[in-house]
Amino acid sequence: MKFGLFDLLTLLGSLGFFIYGMKIMSEGIQKIAGERLRQILGAMTQNRFLGVFTGFLITGLVQSSSATTVMTVSFVNAGLLSLMQSAGVMMGANIGTTVTAWFLSILGFKVKIATIALPVIAVGMPLMFFKKQKFKNIGEFLIGFALLFLGLDELKNSVPDLKSNPEALNFVTQYVDLGWFASRLIFIGIGAILTILIQSSSAAMALTLVMCNEGWIPFDIGAAMVLGENIGTTITAELASLVGNVHAKRSARIHSTFNIIGVSWMFFLLPTYLLVIEKLMIKSGTGDPFINPESVPIALSYFHTAFNLSNVILLIGFVPLLVKLAVRLVPAKSDEDEEFHLEYIGTEIMRTADLSLEEARKEVAKFGKTTTKMAKLLRLQLFEQREDQRDRLYERIKKYEEITDRMEEEISNYLVKVSEGRLTESASIRMRSILSISNDLESAADRFYQISVQIQRKTRKKVVFTNDQNEQLRYMFVLVDNALDIMLENLRKDYLKVSLDRAFEKEMEINKFRNKMRKAHLKSIERNEYSLKSGIIYNEIFLLLERASNHILNVSRAITGEVSRDDEDEIMPQAAMDR
Repeated sequence: MKFGLFDLLTLLGSLGFFIYGMKIMSEGIQKIAGERLRQILGAMTQNRFLGVFTGFLITGLVQSSSATTVMTVSFVNAGLLSLMQSAGVMMGANIGTTVTAWFLSILGFKVKIATIALPVIAVGMPLMFFKKQKFKNIGEFLIGFALLFLGLDELKNSVPDLKSNPEALNFVTQYVDLGWFASRLIFIGIGAILTILIQSSSAAMALTLVMCNEGWIPFDIGAAMVLGENIGTTITAELASLVGNVHAKRSARIHSTFNIIGVSWMFFLLPTYLLVIEKLMIKSGTGDPFINPESVPIALSYFHTAFNLSNVILLIGFVPLLVKLAVRLVPAKSDEDEEFHLEYIGTEIMRTADLSLEEARKEVAKFGKTTTKMAKLLRLQLFEQREDQRDRLYERIKKYEEITDRMEEEISNYLVKVSEGRLTESASIRMRSILSISNDLESAADRFYQISVQIQRKTRKKVVFTNDQNEQLRYMFVLVDNALDIMLENLRKDYLKVSLDRAFEKEMEINKFRNKMRKAHLKSIERNEYSLKSGIIYNEIFLLLERASNHILNVSRAITGEVSRDDEDEIMPQAAMDR
């Protein structure tokens, strides 16, 4: 039998065809259910058992355990899930991925679904040209579904005809006959490497099913490869966590540890499991998988499900220990590393606009906290008596201002990337709102830093404020702090439930007090109650505080979508040009 370069390229092309179909189908489902996926993850992970069900449900829906695990790592990174909750979701994803194996075994091998693939594309393609995003997403799912099974059919036709050329199995036989320990270990390694290379456990599983169905490898070797694929699939989450924070790395490590432990104990119990499956297959009349290659895909699906279910049942009680082990394996580099940072947001590890925007929403809420910290430090700086302490506070505020600049830049860059994909109208509005929030938070931080500079100027020029000036500024800071509290509360809420009433009331109160301060200031200047230098710095500080409050109000306005259409149109292009 000849199997040249062209045949190898055909085989690889068929595999690529299959992976592309799965990618299109998975993305279509995620776009259809994007908002629901976020709600499911948020509402159904209160404990590890619900987490398992959630992971199973989402993986069954999107047909990709990698998508679920990467999504989970992203949510841990964003602070949406705890390590304990993420462990349950990861376990459920392992069970959910068995749905794909059954899906392929029954429809791909028992039913000739490839024959109806072209009619399915005929139905799906017109939907892609509808104006409504929902119909486009359904069309994308149908086309992906058809391409997946066309790819699987091509994959089956591309593998060498080993039935009529048994000599081609010689290279496999030399590894099969190394003894049960070495042979299993080698094929577990092959399964892991295969999954790492093609970055899809479903595609690796499909290739394994095809090879077994064609008689290329026996049932027990196929089972060993499936175990290896369970290890290989963890690499996707590990890669996604590389650019995440310490919590994301720990979440990925929990997934890896869970799968490695499962494969380790199954390595020794493999003959027992395969014997039970063989008896079950013979009793059900499906055929002996050790004799009949065509019955192997169903048998491997049984094994895949039995293994993952057993592993979850065995280890779900040890989740706290897995979390502790992950913490030890990935120690925090410093105290600050234990806090959530922004650096992760540019990783592009989310797959849908809804989930990407959820991360960005959480990030601007943290951005709001950073800006609020600046205001609190600023008040301390203004009323600090010791000059050295004032200098230290100034340096801290300056550092925070640099952080807020980087935050705004990275959030804007991230949202520009999100905007390059296809967005629903609601996602597009939400994206512009988040970008507007980020811009206003950075502008408020700029105002606070400018006030800090004025306070340092006051120190250098040895200017002293009167008691009235200090009391007026103290009260103005209280009003701004109240406005910041309202803003933070709104940032943490569901944006659809935010009301502007309190924010507007506080802004009106600040404006009213600013006018009162201005009048009193002008009168004091006329009466020579304080020096011109003192008056200039004092006037600059309370005006900057009022301008900061305008940005604080604008954050709440952006949350509710109260941004004019002209402003909306300008936000993204300007951000893109600035970057």
